[in-house]
Amino acid sequence: MKVIIFGATGNVGRKLVVQALAQGHAVSAFTRNSQDSGLAHDNNLKTIEGDVLDQASVAAAINGHEAVICALGMPLNNKDGLRAKGTANIIRGMEKNGVKRLVCLSGLGIGNSRVLMPFFYKYFILPVILRHVYADHAVQEEHIKASALDWVIVRASNFSKSKAKGTYWRGFAPVDRALKLKISHADVADFMLRQLADDAYLHSAPGVSY
Repeated sequence: MKVIIFGATGNVGRKLVVQALAQGHAVSAFTRNSQDSGLAHDNNLKTIEGDVLDQASVAAAINGHEAVICALGMPLNNKDGLRAKGTANIIRGMEKNGVKRLVCLSGLGIGNSRVLMPFFYKYFILPVILRHVYADHAVQEEHIKASALDWVIVRASNFSKSKAKGTYWRGFAPVDRALKLKISHADVADFMLRQLADDAYLHSAPGVSY
C-alpha cells in the first residue's frame, strides 16, 4: 500500500516508518527538514519536505497515496494547536485527492476514555501538565469525526521506553480498569499499521495499553 506518514520523525513516527517498510508498504515520510530527518534509506521510502500548516504542500504530498497516517506531536507547553491545525489540513488534502483511509494517533484520556485514568492523572496530570496536549488532541479528534473519511483514531496510553511486546490490550471498554496504562512506541505503531486494512475499529477511537 502507498502510505504517507505525517509526524514521521517523532517517537511513534519512526517506528511507523520502519515497520511499514518491513511490511512491504511504499512509504512517504512528511518532514520539515529532509536533510535532518535521520530516517533509514530504503528503496520504498520517499522523504517529502514540507510544513503541515501549509495546506497546499500537504495536499500535494497526499496526492498519489492510498492511505494517511497521522502521528503529529508537539512540545508540552506549545499552545498553537499544531495537531488540530495540521490534521485539518490533512483532512482537506485527503478530500481533495480522494484518499479515504486515515489512521490518527491520539491519547488515552480523551473523551469517554477519561474514566480510565487514575485519580492523579485525571485531576492533575491531564488538566495541568498535559492540558495543552490534550486540548489539542480533543480538537483534532473533533475534526476527524466531522469528516467523511474512513478514519480510526488510536488513543495510546502513557508511553514507556520498553521494546515491543507484540501483545497488548486494544479496543477495551471505557470502564475497564485492569490496565497498566503503559505502552511502547513500537506497539502503538504496530496497532496503527493494522488499521490500514482492518475495518474492525472503523469510525471509532480504540485505546491501546498493556
